[in-house]
Amino acid sequence: MSILPRVLGFITAVYSVAIGLRPVLLARPCGLAEGPDQQQVSPAVRTLIGGIGARDAAIGTAMVLAPRGAALRLAILARVASDVGDVAFFGSRLPDPSRRARIAGFAAVWAGLCALSARWAG
Repeated sequence: MSILPRVLGFITAVYSVAIGLRPVLLARPCGLAEGPDQQQVSPAVRTLIGGIGARDAAIGTAMVLAPRGAALRLAILARVASDVGDVAFFGSRLPDPSRRARIAGFAAVWAGLCALSARWAG
């Protein structure tokens, strides 16, 4: 299981780059996409998702590349803290209340998996 933090970091980095390139991948499930086909993302939402993507790509990359021990544990802590923030904000502030629990639940599960992976961080 010592590879778990690296795998979670890689998945985080790839997904984060994807939402940076295609913000609709995060905007749609959050209820923030627009248009009849829910494929448009406003410039403001695009900017915020781009920031989230950049933050999470950096953290995911750190989880992949950090040496075992304190550096890897710190990268995992940053990932968990970011996810806890997502739980709090997405879970309480998304415009569509019916989407809040699902999005917050996904972030909470990811935070839990990343926190668990710290056991194998060295």
